Amino acid sequence: MNDLTPAAFGYTDGDVDTNNSANVTLNELAAQRISRRQTLRGGSAIVAATLGASVLSACDSDDDGFNPPIVTGPVTSLTTASGRTVALTGTADANGNQSWVQVSGPVVTLTGATSANASFLAPSVSTATQFVFRYVTGNGNATSQADTNVTVNPAQLGFTAVAKNKLDVVSVPTGYKVQVVNRTGDPIAAAVPAYKNDGTDTNFAQRIGDHGDALYWYGLAATGTARDATSSTRGLLVQNHENINIQYLHPAGPTNAPAGPRPEAEAIKEIECHGVSITEVSEGTGRAWTVLQTGALNRRITPNTPVVFNGPVKGSDLLKTVFSADGTTGRGTINNCANGTTPWGTAITCEENWAGYFRRASTDVAGRTAKEITALTRYGVTNGSTNPVGNFGWATVTPADASSTVFKRWDARVTGASATADFRNEPNQMGWVVEIDPYDASKAPRKRTALGRLGHEGCWPGAFVVGKKPAWYMGDDSRREYLYKFVSATAWVAADATAADRLAIGDKYLDSGTLYVAKFAADGSGTWLPLVFGQNGITAAATYPFADQADVLVHARLAADVVGATPMDRPEWTAVNPVTGEVYLTLTNNNAAGRPLAGTDAANPRHYNDPTGAAATAQFGNPNGHIIRLKETGDTTEATAFTWDIYLFGAGADLDAANINVSGLTADQDFSSPDGLYFSRPTNAAGQVKPLLWIETDDGAYTDVTNCMLLAAQPGTVGDGGARTITNTGTGGVTATQATRVGAAPTAATLKRFLVGPVECEITGIDSTPDGRTIFVGIQHPGEGGTPAAPSSHWPDSQATGTAGATVRPRSAVAVITKNDGGVVGL
Repeated sequence: MNDLTPAAFGYTDGDVDTNNSANVTLNELAAQRISRRQTLRGGSAIVAATLGASVLSACDSDDDGFNPPIVTGPVTSLTTASGRTVALTGTADANGNQSWVQVSGPVVTLTGATSANASFLAPSVSTATQFVFRYVTGNGNATSQADTNVTVNPAQLGFTAVAKNKLDVVSVPTGYKVQVVNRTGDPIAAAVPAYKNDGTDTNFAQRIGDHGDALYWYGLAATGTARDATSSTRGLLVQNHENINIQYLHPAGPTNAPAGPRPEAEAIKEIECHGVSITEVSEGTGRAWTVLQTGALNRRITPNTPVVFNGPVKGSDLLKTVFSADGTTGRGTINNCANGTTPWGTAITCEENWAGYFRRASTDVAGRTAKEITALTRYGVTNGSTNPVGNFGWATVTPADASSTVFKRWDARVTGASATADFRNEPNQMGWVVEIDPYDASKAPRKRTALGRLGHEGCWPGAFVVGKKPAWYMGDDSRREYLYKFVSATAWVAADATAADRLAIGDKYLDSGTLYVAKFAADGSGTWLPLVFGQNGITAAATYPFADQADVLVHARLAADVVGATPMDRPEWTAVNPVTGEVYLTLTNNNAAGRPLAGTDAANPRHYNDPTGAAATAQFGNPNGHIIRLKETGDTTEATAFTWDIYLFGAGADLDAANINVSGLTADQDFSSPDGLYFSRPTNAAGQVKPLLWIETDDGAYTDVTNCMLLAAQPGTVGDGGARTITNTGTGGVTATQATRVGAAPTAATLKRFLVGPVECEITGIDSTPDGRTIFVGIQHPGEGGTPAAPSSHWPDSQATGTAGATVRPRSAVAVITKNDGGVVGL
C-alpha cells in the first residue's frame, strides 16, 4: 500500500544531531594536499556518518593511484537513540578495498560492512553510550583508516504526532509505510476464490473472519511448520474475530434479522465469521508483507470447532447439555476480544460479550430454580422483549438436516426434561479463557476453567520468574465489573518454555491455581481477594448459594460481589510492563447510570459532562475513560496486595484541566475511551529500559472530533504523581468532590498520537515482530454505521488514495506498519 505522508503533519524525525564544532570545511580540506607518505602512515583520513541520509563525496585526484577517504561533510561524530538506524558512509577510490569495523561499544551487527556504506540498528542502552566505528581502505600495501564516533542515548519517541482527523485512511507519521493484510473474507486455504466483497461470498471456515480484534505474532522456522520464537520475517498471525458487520455480509443485508426465521446459509456465514484465525505471514523483497494462502498451519477456529474443557469445572453438571452429556466437551468460541500469551508458545483468546447471542423468552422460568435465574440475570442472559431470540436470531433457523444442533444450541430455553435434553446450560459453556496451540491443529482448543467465567476482555501474563508462580491479569468488560488475577498453583520452570507438547504445559500451569479479584482502597493501596469456596462468605449461605468451587468459577461475578470487589468503569485490556512488572488496565468509560455523581470512588473518580456532536448532546458520567496501574507488593506475581494510581485520564485537550483533563493532555495527546493496551516486546529496544506503551481507542464520545487512534507512551511508575481532589459535576450543576491518586503528567516527549484510523473504526489488536521493526495493528469495523447501498467507509480500498468507489464495502483488516529507514517502530 502507500505511504501516507500529508505535509500538514510537519514531520521531522530528529534523527540527525550533527556536531557543529570547528572542523575544517570541505573546501579547506580540498585545498590541502595529502601526500602519499601521510597516507601510508594512516593520517588525515576522515569519513562521514549519517542517520539514514545520503551524502555528497569529493576526492583528491592529485595523487599517485590511491586516494584515502576524505571529508564528505562536517560530520565526524553523531548522536542518536536506541532503536534507530544509523548509516555510516565513507568515500575512497573505486579501486580500493573498503570496510567498516566496530572498535568499541556494545557489539552491534553491521550491515554492508565490506563496502563504503554500512549501517546498524542502535541497540538498547540505559544511559548515553559511546560507539566507535573505523572505516578502512586499501590498495595493495597502502592503507588508510578513520574513526567515527556515535553516541547512543536511551530510547525515545522518534516521530511527530499525527493530527486528529476524520479521514478514511490509516494515518501514520511521515517516514512510515502502511500495508494491509488479513482483510475480512481473504482466503486462507488452497482453491478458495478471491473475496468479491458483494455479499455473495461463502465458506468463511476458510476465510478471514470479521471484526478482527486482538492479535499476536508467533515466529515460524524456515520449514513453515515449526516454532521459531526469534523469527521476525516469517510467522503466524493469530487474530480474534469478535463480531460482524452483518449488513455487509449479504447482498442486500440480512434476511429477517434478528427476529427470524433466519435463512440457514446466512446464519452459517455469520457464525463462521466469528472466532479466531491463524495465518502465515512473511516479509519479502522491499519489506513487502504478504499472507501465504496455502500456509501449512493456516486455519480457522469458529463457534463450530470442537473444544474441550479443562480444570475444576470439567465434567460439572453446570456444563452438561444434550451435545455434551458428560460436561467435558463443547463447540467453539465466540465474541473473542482481547488476548494473552504464554512463554511456551500458545495463544490465549478470551470470550467477552457472549451473553447476547442466546435465546431466552420471557416464559423461560418454568423448570428454572431461583438460583439459576439469579445467575442468568447476573450474566445478562436475560429474557423478555429486548432480545428474545439473540443478537442475530440463529436459534430461529430450521436446518436442512433435522438432526443438526448447530443452530439449536443458541436456544437456552428449558425445553426438555433435564439439562442433558436441551441447551439450557449452553451459556455456561461460554465466557472462558481459551488456549490454542497455533502450531498444532491436531489438538482441540482447551477452555481453562480455573480462570473463571466472565465477560473476558483479555488475559495478559505477568513476569515469569523461575521458582515463582506465574499470574495472568484479566478485565471483565462491562460497566461496574471487576479486575481479576489468576495465580497458578505451579512455580515456573524455565525449561517448559521450549516443551514440545505445548498444551500439556498449559495443563500444568493453567488448570490449577487461585482466582483473585481486586479491591482498591482510597489511600492508593489494594488487595487481591481470593475467590475460593468456603472463604470470605463464598458459601452455601450466601445470597447466591454456592455449591462448590466449580459453581464459584462458573459464577465468578457473583463470588466477586460477595467478597466486596471494587466495581470499575468497564475494565478491558491489561498489559504488563516487561521491565517494572507493573500492571496497566484500561477503563474504557462509564455513564451516569453506571457511575452516578454520588457513586464515584478513588479508583474511578470522575463524573462530568462531555457534550458531543453539533447538538451538544449531554454525556454525563466518565465518557472518556482512564487507565489505572498497579504495582504488586514485593514485585511478585504471587502478591496479595498492591499499590495503585491513575496513569492517564482520557479527555479532550479543551476540557477543564482541574477536574476533567486531569492529565493535562494537549492536542497531540488527547484521546477518549482507551481500550487496547500493549507494551512493546522486550526483545527489541522499544521494550527495554523504558518500554513503549501503546494505547488503542474504541470511542463514541469523541468521534465528533476525530476517528479512533493509537498513541505511544513512555510511562513512569506507580507513585510518580500524588494525591488529587477532583470536583465532579452532575445534572443541574450539582457538585461533589472526590479524592484520588494520579500519575505524573505526560510531556510532549512521553506521550503522542502515532496513528488515526479510518471512518467509524475501532483500533484494536497490536503486536510486533521480535525485532520491533514491524507492527501489526487491527482496524475493526470501519464503516459500521453504513448500509450495503451506502457504505460509510471504504477502507481498506481507500488507503491508496483516500477515496474509493461509492459502493465499495469496508472490511476489517490488519495494518502492517514499518519505518522507511528500517528502524524500530515508534523510536
